[in-house]
Amino acid sequence: MNILLSSAGRRVGLIGCLRDGLRLAGLPGDVYAVDRACAAPAIHLSGISWQVPGCLEESFIASVFELARDHDVGLIVPTIDTELPAYAEAAPQFRGAGIAVAISDPLTIAIGGDKRLTHTWLIDNGFPTVRQASAEQVLAQPEAWHFPAIAKPYGGSASSGVRRIGSAAQLRAAMEERDDLIVQEIAAGDEYTVNVYVDRNGRCVCAVPHRRLEVRAGEVSKGYTVKNRRMMRLAAAVAEALPGAWGPLNIQMFQAPDGSLRIIEINPRFGGGYPLAHEAGAHFTKWLVQEIHGAAIPESADDWQDDLAMLRFDDAVYLPGAMIRGAAGFRLSKDASALQRSYTHGTT
Repeated sequence: MNILLSSAGRRVGLIGCLRDGLRLAGLPGDVYAVDRACAAPAIHLSGISWQVPGCLEESFIASVFELARDHDVGLIVPTIDTELPAYAEAAPQFRGAGIAVAISDPLTIAIGGDKRLTHTWLIDNGFPTVRQASAEQVLAQPEAWHFPAIAKPYGGSASSGVRRIGSAAQLRAAMEERDDLIVQEIAAGDEYTVNVYVDRNGRCVCAVPHRRLEVRAGEVSKGYTVKNRRMMRLAAAVAEALPGAWGPLNIQMFQAPDGSLRIIEINPRFGGGYPLAHEAGAHFTKWLVQEIHGAAIPESADDWQDDLAMLRFDDAVYLPGAMIRGAAGFRLSKDASALQRSYTHGTT
């Protein structure tokens, strides 16, 4: 069984986790990758890689489908928010060709992809969250808000466009740059991400919180696992309430000094910090391939390592410059691995 990592980017750690999942499940195969950019580091550390159209282009799904069908791919793993709607819509097409996509149903993808829908869904289902409104609503009654606050695009990801707003005047200035902003109160306390795995029956098998000590480009660069049962139960309840959730998701929340929790985001995909959960013993990648093959997975798994820290660092891939200036549609064969340094799944 081969796995295809989509929009591979810098996700070297996830490639290692997927390879480890195959090994733990006792299955032969390798991890391939696609990306729109031939300069994406992770594609040069996968088995075979291809350059494909961007995920918002009409030909994206057709290109990935053809590659997956022709190279014995049994599982596709999306990684970025902008490609999730396309994969959710096309999942039946892939499934008809015997190719699973690690994706939840379209409604859950929509809830996670639009912060307005996320907030409404959390409120309607009784989950704790922060106060939120559109930028226009805040400016209509600025006296009802306490500044500073957080302004962010309702469809943004990876912390893109997020800014701290100190006054109504600053919010007006921000709206002159873009018109898709929502405003959230600043949550008190420490920020956590909870990586969760939901099985085919909609049951949350595992929830692994980690404290976000340092974040770079929207992904945790320093953090440690925390076996906080209240967080685990809340994240599991959210995951099981989402319509048609399956596979890896991550839920971001804050814990205030008084212990109260507030959810700020739901991401229906592998989180950037998943390698920490994997290293701690929460093997989502193993369960994914086992479920695809009809094998039983645990009903519950919380024997992962508490208080395991992850400290990420930069490394590099060295290869001829021509390999990143290639024409669109290039294919990188396994022969290129001789140019690469060896990596473990804990390196990113």
